Amino acid sequence: MEQGVSFDLDLIRRYDQSGPRYTSYPTAVEFDESFNQAAYQAACARSNASGRPLSLYFHIPFCDTVCFYCACNKIATKDRSLAPPYLARVYRELEMQAALFDKSRVVEQLHWGGGTPTFLSHDQMIELMEVTRRHFTLTDDDSGEFSIEIDPREADASTVKLLRQIGFNRMSLGVQDFDERVQAAVNRFQTEAQTMTVLEAALAEGFRSTSIDLIYGLPFQSVESFMKTLERVIEVNPQRLSVFNYAHLPERFKPQRRISETDLPTAQVKLDILQSTIARLTEAGYVFIGMDHFARPDDELAVAQRAGTLYRNFQGYSTHAHCDLIGIGVTSIGMIDNTYGQNRRELNEYYADIDAGRLPVFRGLELNRDDLIRRDVITRLICHFQLDKAAIAEKWDIAFDEYFADSLVKLTGMEDDGLVTIDADHIRIQARGRLLVRNICMAFDAYLATKTGPIGFSKVI
Repeated sequence: MEQGVSFDLDLIRRYDQSGPRYTSYPTAVEFDESFNQAAYQAACARSNASGRPLSLYFHIPFCDTVCFYCACNKIATKDRSLAPPYLARVYRELEMQAALFDKSRVVEQLHWGGGTPTFLSHDQMIELMEVTRRHFTLTDDDSGEFSIEIDPREADASTVKLLRQIGFNRMSLGVQDFDERVQAAVNRFQTEAQTMTVLEAALAEGFRSTSIDLIYGLPFQSVESFMKTLERVIEVNPQRLSVFNYAHLPERFKPQRRISETDLPTAQVKLDILQSTIARLTEAGYVFIGMDHFARPDDELAVAQRAGTLYRNFQGYSTHAHCDLIGIGVTSIGMIDNTYGQNRRELNEYYADIDAGRLPVFRGLELNRDDLIRRDVITRLICHFQLDKAAIAEKWDIAFDEYFADSLVKLTGMEDDGLVTIDADHIRIQARGRLLVRNICMAFDAYLATKTGPIGFSKVI
């Protein structure tokens, strides 16, 4: 498939609205507490019959300092003594989760997210991986996708060496912006040297993929200043980049109240930064994967997209569509069989469940047939920018145009604007529509049609 993207300022202005990021469908706002531990256990039993491989996600919630822009579930603390009691509960949860899954099911994908996973000491990271291997069967030939989010302020060359030794082969690094004025405004002081030390060590230790996260729309950013950061990043040639739009929602995320709205770039400047970023990354040889993600043409994500095997889940774009995902730790979300299940979001509640011998799953959703059909459609569109109607019709035994009549009506204006082309057999998202893929997916979202007023999602651009 052709992996280009086009920036059309007029279209972006007209279609810029709030919408889901579709790391799941239905989205987490549809989860409810009728889905409990018993429902989760039943899903695990059904899952075992499939024999599918597994994916493990660990949430490490602690951060040494709070970044004012952050909207993640985290605990800002300098108290490292909080890690051992948390890990003790994680180990107990691992034991309880492992009892629900056949030992023969291999873990092909593993991810530590946060918070800041490298908040843990070296010994704690070694122990966490050892306990994980004790309870689950992890691939031992380096063929798995074992990744970790790294704050370069919390890691050095010895940390990277250790992470490679215990099995990690991919990493993502938070950078956001190298400009010192921007860093001061968001309380994230990080030198280029700290970042480059980690990247150079990753190359030396044989990490197969490095990804760098940048954010545009932060205080005091301009096109010129952001391009300086981008040029420095391009020089080190990471396999992937994520370029996120900062969503200023201080009413929902308390740390963002420390950011003055008068210091934020205007909407026009944000669009100018995005346009310049896309142009520069394209010139540097990166391809647009979708949403906020760019990758080298030979990166696994780009290869999977061209092959039609790319997938999207709670960790973003993935090459492991066939895995059942187990969430471990506070606030983690799993995807088992035809269900989503989320762990307790408050640390004391998570501890209470674990200490009582209960799985901490407290809400979720069991997908019905319509959910599964629409998830399939949305996933294909957001991953591959095209949809084979006949393949969907055959897989789900439906008449596509009849089943999605309302959705196709919603796409009419987008087709007139050149975002999509629709014929008897296919829906294809054109280059000018790819930045607005969330809008296109929203046409197939049955839950959005029932909502009135603000829907609580970030802007699509």
